[in-house]
Amino acid sequence: MLSTERPKRPARPRPPARPKRPAAALLAVATLVAASACSAASADDGTVEVVVGYQSKTINTVTAGTLLRVQGYLEQRLAEQGRVDGRTYRVTWQDYDSGAPITAQMLAGKTDIGSMGDYPLLINGSRAQEAGGPGTRLVSVTGYNLLGALNSVVVPTGSPAHTLSDLKGRKVSTSVGSAADGTLVQALARAGVADTEIQKQNQQPSVGASALKAGSVDALAQFVAWPGAVVFAGDGRLLYDGAALGRPTLHGVVIRQAFGAEHPNVVRAFLQAQADATRFLNEHPLEASRKVADATGLPPEVVHLYNGPNGIATFATPLEPVLLAALRDDAPFLRSVGVVKALDVDRFVDPSYQEQAALPVIQPARITGTDPVCGRPVEDPKLAGEIWYEGEGATRPAADPRCLLRAVKQALKEPGRRVRVAYVPDAVTGTRWFADQDHWVRDGEALLPFTTEDGVSAYLTAHAGSRRLTYREALETS
Repeated sequence: MLSTERPKRPARPRPPARPKRPAAALLAVATLVAASACSAASADDGTVEVVVGYQSKTINTVTAGTLLRVQGYLEQRLAEQGRVDGRTYRVTWQDYDSGAPITAQMLAGKTDIGSMGDYPLLINGSRAQEAGGPGTRLVSVTGYNLLGALNSVVVPTGSPAHTLSDLKGRKVSTSVGSAADGTLVQALARAGVADTEIQKQNQQPSVGASALKAGSVDALAQFVAWPGAVVFAGDGRLLYDGAALGRPTLHGVVIRQAFGAEHPNVVRAFLQAQADATRFLNEHPLEASRKVADATGLPPEVVHLYNGPNGIATFATPLEPVLLAALRDDAPFLRSVGVVKALDVDRFVDPSYQEQAALPVIQPARITGTDPVCGRPVEDPKLAGEIWYEGEGATRPAADPRCLLRAVKQALKEPGRRVRVAYVPDAVTGTRWFADQDHWVRDGEALLPFTTEDGVSAYLTAHAGSRRLTYREALETS
């Protein structure tokens, strides 16, 4: 008899919540930009203060935040710069739950460099341009997904909701103004549900996740890594995969232009350090996932879901045209919902710092090697999966979903061996997800995984003769 139940994990202690900052008070400091634009300039003793705002648990910004900090790459690059110009550089790291407070601190002249998602980036640029002065600049990308899978909606495991339209009249937790909120609004509109037809609860991600578990909200619409963390903990299931929207989503690095103009060498050093972190993540994905997990308290299996090879997030630094086009497309939507008033995107985006930094081309991590169960090379990223066995320091590749299921089935029959986690891409969107949380379909000899019930239903309707399987049935059939 096969057992496919995942052992229960002990609850991780939650860090104490930060005191909320009054929004009005934070925005009011925008008027002080001109007066404090040089707040991080050189001190009398020649020390240059560099303040970096990041979001430790938004794990597709780790190459400009958590991983960068853990590895010490920025401090190393600035130490090299100091040996050239004789100055001392001191870095202060400020951790936040979302992009909004980073923007507020930048407008106050108190944060020099920050990383955040696409909607917060556009809001950042708009607010800075409204305030006047040099403003802020988008200088690089961290993690992105060309279809939008970094944002998702989850519901409790026993929820009666099966599609987004089932959320009409329900309480939905999200962070208003975030990329996840934008995905929610646009996805609801596509499903024929107005934003006003849900009871939107404006909450920080951690608060929303707790509310979902407690049953005080009916759904959680959030960015990485919260949907994966909720599902992995057994507190919810994926209702909507952002990839269904088909709109690129990205995170990036923004700077105060006043700081960049005064200290271009610091910005160049930051971008070079970010490239160091990006290379490390792509060349040592599992080790990077462990380091981020240790620093954030997130399960390494969740971090690796997003940041591993063929992960939901692709990590690179260039300001690619397809990503900039997505930002330009997003700006009118943000204006239509009253989040931004005006934004000159071309002025906001500044590739010159990257050009001056002469950054290397870094290839994203991919699942490679030979499938040990099926005995053939792993070639197609649309099919390739990854298995992490308990007690092993490396993951193993799977050539396709059937091979992955065969490997899991084999492990279940071996005494003392346990699959820590198995990842497999959605048959249509390619979104990597937990194999035991997917919805499975048999179509002829093919075994196909889907992240959501919507995806399964659409496929079954279009493919006569295909049938739905439980995960257990898919294992048996493999």
